[in-house]
Amino acid sequence: MTIDPPVEATVLRRDYSLTGPEHALAEERGLESAEWYRSPVPRARMKQLVARRDGPAIRDTLIWFALLGASGSMAFFAWGTWWAVPAFAVYGVLYGSVSDSRWHEAGHGTAFRTPWMNTWLYHIGSFMVWREPVSWRWSHTRHHSDTIIVGLDPEIAVPKPTPRLLIVLDLLGIVSNWRELRKMSASSVGRITPSEATYLPETEYPAAIRWARIHLAILAGACVWSIAAGTILPLMFIGLPSFYGRWLVMVFGLTQHAGLDEDVLDHRRNTRTVLMNPVLRFLYWNMNYHLEHHMYPNVPFHALADLHEEIADDLPPVYHGLSGVYREILPLLRRQAKDPSYRVVRPLRSEAPA
Repeated sequence: MTIDPPVEATVLRRDYSLTGPEHALAEERGLESAEWYRSPVPRARMKQLVARRDGPAIRDTLIWFALLGASGSMAFFAWGTWWAVPAFAVYGVLYGSVSDSRWHEAGHGTAFRTPWMNTWLYHIGSFMVWREPVSWRWSHTRHHSDTIIVGLDPEIAVPKPTPRLLIVLDLLGIVSNWRELRKMSASSVGRITPSEATYLPETEYPAAIRWARIHLAILAGACVWSIAAGTILPLMFIGLPSFYGRWLVMVFGLTQHAGLDEDVLDHRRNTRTVLMNPVLRFLYWNMNYHLEHHMYPNVPFHALADLHEEIADDLPPVYHGLSGVYREILPLLRRQAKDPSYRVVRPLRSEAPA
């Protein structure tokens, strides 16, 4: 009697690029810019929820800048002592992570009621998180219209099978910042990447090229300043915080979509809401209500908790705290590293139309 050797499971690797076969396949399946399910909200109530205000964003921005100034001052005066380590740790998170949520909300144009305030904060946040602002505005628009649709969404952070080493490296921005540096460098000499060309209109090319040059010039200036001064201190305030302070971006970001369904038209199946304490909600600017944000991206950050209460009966159960959500995410990513077809099925209380 002979026994056949065990057959190893074939790991199916999808092409997550925007220029590969998955792009055409998604179009053929009618997934491009398709109609998404939305939990019903009365029209009068929605009008209240989408109302924009300057007050909450001005308050939070002033607090953020004050914390940046205080921690930065402590780090500067403690330079050369061990006290600089905790000071820069705080400054780095405020610079390299908290800026991400400010970039995000200002990019949607909903943080402030006054348009120029959104533009101003968006450009500050873009520089802090190493994102060329023009290209990323269009990229994020595509992310919302085609959320986690393989071949269409340029912002799928965790492909399957899960690249766990890359996730760990990106806690320090090694992957994302290097990718963005290459993209900005190409743009600075007038070259738009093929992936960018799938979502960035040609009329926006000159602006994208201009802003890439501006960002690179500022970073280069900080490098020259450090070399001339004979110290790394200037780069500890401009440039390097986008690396050593980026870890919280990943901690928050993985809670959004990691490990959930792909190629579905219901955000309840590919996006999470995580209840967090007031401090984390301030740092994340209420993006823990991420499912609600994707359903209704015109609702400002300060009204997302109210939106959650309005549609909670139609949503899957929420996660409680970072520890609660990571009890699902970590085993899920380990499993998907070997079996990309594995997924968590979120219980839905109503069915979306086919």
